[in-house]
Amino acid sequence: MKFFRLLLLFVFVQVSAQQGGMWIPSLLNGMNESEMKNLGMKISADEIYSVNHSSMKDAVPQFDGGCTAEVISDKGLILTNHHCGYSAIQKQSTVEHDYLTDGFWAYKMQDELPSAGVVAMFVVRIEDVTTKVMEGVASLSSEAEKQKKIQDNITALTNSLPKEAWQENKIKNFYDGNQYLLFVTETYKDVRLVGAPPSSIGKFGSDTDNWVWPRHTGDFSLFRIYADKNNHPAAYAADNVPYKPKYFFPISIKGIKENDFTMVMGYPGTTTEYLPAVAVEQIVNTSDPAKVEIRDATLKVLDRFMRKDNAIKIQYASKYSRIANAWKKWIGETKGLKKSNAVAAKQKFEAAFQDKVIKAGKQAEYGNLLSDFEKNYAEIKDYALARDYFNEVVTRNAEILSVGYKLYQLEQLLSTKGEQAFTDRKNTLSTGIGDFYKDYNVEVDRTVFEQLINLYATKSPKQFLPSVLNSIDATKVTTDVFDNSKLTSLNGFKELLDGDTKTIIEKLNNDKGYQLVKAMADAYSKNIAPKYDEINLRNIATQRTYMKAILELSPKSARIFPDANSTLRVTYGKVKSYKPNDGVTYEPFTYLDGVMEKYIPGDYEFDVPQKLIDLYNQKDYGAYGSKGKMPLAFIATNHTTGGNSGSPALDAKGNLIGLNFDRVWEGTMSDVFYSPEICRNIMVDIRYVLFVVDKFAGAENLIQEMKIISTKRKR
Repeated sequence: MKFFRLLLLFVFVQVSAQQGGMWIPSLLNGMNESEMKNLGMKISADEIYSVNHSSMKDAVPQFDGGCTAEVISDKGLILTNHHCGYSAIQKQSTVEHDYLTDGFWAYKMQDELPSAGVVAMFVVRIEDVTTKVMEGVASLSSEAEKQKKIQDNITALTNSLPKEAWQENKIKNFYDGNQYLLFVTETYKDVRLVGAPPSSIGKFGSDTDNWVWPRHTGDFSLFRIYADKNNHPAAYAADNVPYKPKYFFPISIKGIKENDFTMVMGYPGTTTEYLPAVAVEQIVNTSDPAKVEIRDATLKVLDRFMRKDNAIKIQYASKYSRIANAWKKWIGETKGLKKSNAVAAKQKFEAAFQDKVIKAGKQAEYGNLLSDFEKNYAEIKDYALARDYFNEVVTRNAEILSVGYKLYQLEQLLSTKGEQAFTDRKNTLSTGIGDFYKDYNVEVDRTVFEQLINLYATKSPKQFLPSVLNSIDATKVTTDVFDNSKLTSLNGFKELLDGDTKTIIEKLNNDKGYQLVKAMADAYSKNIAPKYDEINLRNIATQRTYMKAILELSPKSARIFPDANSTLRVTYGKVKSYKPNDGVTYEPFTYLDGVMEKYIPGDYEFDVPQKLIDLYNQKDYGAYGSKGKMPLAFIATNHTTGGNSGSPALDAKGNLIGLNFDRVWEGTMSDVFYSPEICRNIMVDIRYVLFVVDKFAGAENLIQEMKIISTKRKR
């Protein structure tokens, strides 16, 4: 197909910009490699990705399913963000051993802490399987039939394509379903915590500085991968041994300067760069504002409780961070999309696209795509908004509703799959729910619930609300639920699931909390989800054809990359300052000086450890300082998104110079619309990481494992 020959950047960015895009590492040969070398890269595409010999892709695992890490020693030591390891650190923490507050360092391997559930997944090879996936699809008439056939083919291929016993086959779609690639992977399940700075370093600035530049966060943590005696993935066992990587990154502490080449490798989660203007307009004016309001109300409650009670702070630290991360991102995304006039830019592109359709004589095939988008998005608007409210309130932020929704799904399973499936799920829930209640505080949730149930009843489209939420008194509903529901405690939850199936169903339906969840979920499943899914299916089909048309009608020199989908990608650019507003210019580097300027004693976001203050006052930076200062973070034009957290930032020779952890606030719009003028990714300088490990923590054992490149080494 024609688009397979296209070498891939975003349609809206000029080719001369040579920046932006999330590229498949197995397809860098050609235009991408030339562009990268023009920007300053000194290595070959084959050194980045190869199936014939070890390459950089062998040192970049996906970390814990949603972040990225990099291997930095021949003993399986991996580096990722503090916020990526945050949940694992939090689970190890207690009031007596508060690793979030105090940090954790293993000075010998036997002190490393097993992190149950944390995994590291490596890509072994990538292959195109589009033809096989699309077999028998073209002859089908309906979109639902096509999607089912594609999924059936993917399932069959996943099970039949060759792999080793310890490997997995994963097939992902690209270009909105116009291409399918096979990823053969290896997932290591014994991952142990090795080191984490205190949150006053690893989370310095916390949510105030999140998505903001200038940044001063030492956002890193260290883990180690363990394997069986054959170096294959294995569940945790005391006799597992450190993983022997095919490749690990050398670390450069030589320093960087503005306009230096940078490359980031990782697993970006989701982007939607090719949405039509009408969809972006709904994001800006409807979807993002609604989600922001819900999370804003939640965060204000959590913050109030966390500031007063350290036990609650530990319980809710990871949840608060997760909620705040998306909340602030959506605010910045909206700001950036407005500032860049993204809707107008999309409209301009669409006008040019329509002209190309006419000139190519493709009106019959592509002429109605834009009008179809207009119709579909107008029709889906209220359903999409109601869906956002349900997901944000019921499944994410009001915890009594989210745990109740698990029981609603359990009851539905009885109807659809029968009693055995019901019993199996019930047993799994009853066994695993303890982790939820360990970090649950009923008074916190009660206060959040009252805020959110009021928003749900007054702001969600009224035509879809269950009758119980019409003209409600939020305080009365809150009292009724929290004073009478067994969902507020672990013992109560288990009591609801005690007995035979009939007894359990009766108890559930007599519980006040469950009754509300069921009313809301029934209304959603009957009045919202079916119609949303129907219209969305039309949009999926239209988007696929639209993407096909863009690929087909674009010149061969067009740089069109596939949207992110949590697969391994490469992005490249330059260290660069930027102007977020008129009269404001930000330099691309920050230093430890900025930490001390922001320092507020006793403040949970801006406090600083005394030892860090002492090192700063003494200018005791070891080999890692530069001209009497301690470099801390830097920004560049690399195109990143969620999932790139923890990604290695590499120099022109492929040496590790930092790790990605954030984007500038306005640049969060890059999930929808990338602009090299506005979009910047934020990376913690590897010299600051090593300074904290070496001079602050005294973990010389870890420093000795690494291959550090420098013109001088003094400590």
